Amino acid sequence: MEESEEENGGRKMKSMERRKARLIIRLGEFLISHSVLASVISCAAGIVVLFLLPVLAKKTYISENALMPGSANPMFSQKHVMEADKLVKAITDQIYSTGKELETPRLIAQYMSHLGAEVYYHKFKEETKQFHPFHFFSSIHTSGSVHGNGSTTALGINTVGIIRAPRGDGKESIVMVSPYNSQKLVLDDAVSLGLAYSVFSLLSQATWLAKDIVWVASDSRYGEYVSVDAWLREYHNPSFLSEAVKVDSDTYKMCIDKNMAHNCKNGGDRGSDDFRRAGTMAAGLVLKVTDQKQTNERDSLKIYSEASNGQMPNLDLVNIVYYLAVQRQSFHVKVGIIRSLLSSVFLKTIGKTLEILSEMVGYLNPKWKFGISSADYVEGSATLASSMYTQALGVPTGSHGAFRDYQVDAITLEFSPSFPFQKDLSHSLTIINSGRLIEGVIRSVNNLLEKFHQSFFLYFFTSPDKFISVGVYMIGFALLAAPLPIVASALFSGKFTSEDHGESTVTEKTSNSPASWQWIGAAKVVFTVHIWAIIVLLMPHFISQLPNLTSTMSMLIWISNSTITALFFYMVLGSPYQHSNPQHKWLLLKAVMISATSIGLSLMSIINFATVQIGSLFLVPMCLIAQPLRCSKPVLLTCCNLLFMIIGFPLFAMLIFESLSTEFEGICIGNFWEWTQSLWEWNSATYLYLLVVHLPCWVLFMHILFHP
Repeated sequence: MEESEEENGGRKMKSMERRKARLIIRLGEFLISHSVLASVISCAAGIVVLFLLPVLAKKTYISENALMPGSANPMFSQKHVMEADKLVKAITDQIYSTGKELETPRLIAQYMSHLGAEVYYHKFKEETKQFHPFHFFSSIHTSGSVHGNGSTTALGINTVGIIRAPRGDGKESIVMVSPYNSQKLVLDDAVSLGLAYSVFSLLSQATWLAKDIVWVASDSRYGEYVSVDAWLREYHNPSFLSEAVKVDSDTYKMCIDKNMAHNCKNGGDRGSDDFRRAGTMAAGLVLKVTDQKQTNERDSLKIYSEASNGQMPNLDLVNIVYYLAVQRQSFHVKVGIIRSLLSSVFLKTIGKTLEILSEMVGYLNPKWKFGISSADYVEGSATLASSMYTQALGVPTGSHGAFRDYQVDAITLEFSPSFPFQKDLSHSLTIINSGRLIEGVIRSVNNLLEKFHQSFFLYFFTSPDKFISVGVYMIGFALLAAPLPIVASALFSGKFTSEDHGESTVTEKTSNSPASWQWIGAAKVVFTVHIWAIIVLLMPHFISQLPNLTSTMSMLIWISNSTITALFFYMVLGSPYQHSNPQHKWLLLKAVMISATSIGLSLMSIINFATVQIGSLFLVPMCLIAQPLRCSKPVLLTCCNLLFMIIGFPLFAMLIFESLSTEFEGICIGNFWEWTQSLWEWNSATYLYLLVVHLPCWVLFMHILFHP
């Protein structure tokens, strides 16, 4: 009896395990057999989630307790403002009286030396950005070092000062950067230098410093990013691993004004040519002051945080800046926003609908109320679109992006006074408010015992004090992309119904039949299209080598060569429609296309999630609704196919987003070359996405549309 009971119990356990396994299998079979319904529901839910993101945004908060922003009273006073005014006056008087901008680095070094800082010059040359297809995602750059027998082009000169922390061990540092154009120095640049110098003056006397302070007055004659990037490369590459920046006497005399060289060689208040370093960088702050030429109620602060390929600094760094700027200095804080969306009727309608729905739900339960007005929703959507687009573009929004390449958290702080600089004391009021803010931020970072790690690194902004974390915004993409493997499985397994000349038919195949291997022909077509796309990807490298080409000519050459290459593949390998079972060959092609697109989106989501988030809005509908025009009986389906045939083309998709993000009066074919050139010059992963994922999907979509 006991043995029979044990046998019965074992049988029950086995049956329960089989039922559990069968449940998963049944669920998969159910989704595959109802792939159309599952696709519609999933895509609709994904789009709804995207429009609800401004509602789901959370208030920013400081995760790292050690930061303690605002825990100490500011020491920055009017005395330090007077120090800034002295430097601003010295720079402006020197330029307007002598007109020698090259004396500015010497003047800055002189003021740094008076504070007891270690001062040196860092020389760099202009770098010509070129397309290097195999340098994507690599931190290795061409060296910007200057050699004794090198080029005699004008050199950029960064002036660097280091204050050693009295309570530190020299293992950590905080970097301040103040860019200025030495070739065309304006009042904005002078005030920016004055602001950085006033903070540097305060920190030179601070007894609470535990991290070294590095101030880089970066020469932005070749661009703000170039100067900072050149200095960071030299900072992180010891001289025995890379060629140090050395300038011999001949090159030095030819590249720098003789008067300045004479002053430098005579000693005195000069900087050394020996590159010096502080500790590991804990954070970087790029400081800029701009005159907005109009009167406002309060000083404003705009924060730039986006680095290359969607990289962002730790959110805690942005949060302490926002907290101190609003709660202590009463700044009006701004982040990027797409102004054209603020007048969108569509967004206003959605915002008003959500506001009414929130009030209705609030009557049932006050805790269920959304608490967002229509105006806040529109502004949040415009800010979210800007944050998403900027990250997707993959191009840094300032010189702070160079820090992120070395895993250093950095942001750009752009201060704007409430009154134009022409008014008396306008920049003095800005300097005292900005100086106290920067002091508070440096105090907070100085308190850190380790690198920023507590808060988020992947997020979108909907306002300066609201954000959407990766755990929330990835839901929309997951819902949009979920139908792709389901539909691909349904197409390949034969459980997909389509209408062909008004008759409902179902693809049938058996695992042992020759038809079951027809997918190899479809895979051959998809593989060929991707090989062609890679060739198109590499063409700009050779086109850019041709001399005396305008943007329009370069773009026309690119398009013509791409077309000729496609025709060559068509002639050599034959038509993709040949050797096919004519009735449902396109279904297998669609299945392989969806599989390839799904893999491409998944891989790109690891590199730049924002790019895939935007791209899925185009690719997922293209994959799901693709059907030969001869089979598209519903007029709506035919119209949708024709619509995505136009807007799905990569250049047209770029035009849509470029028109939303920037204001331009006209468009020409040369603009497309300039846009793509900016992507591959910055090694943006978006360039790879457009030509390796998006373009092949659109070409295969066209193959299916015109399938015989």
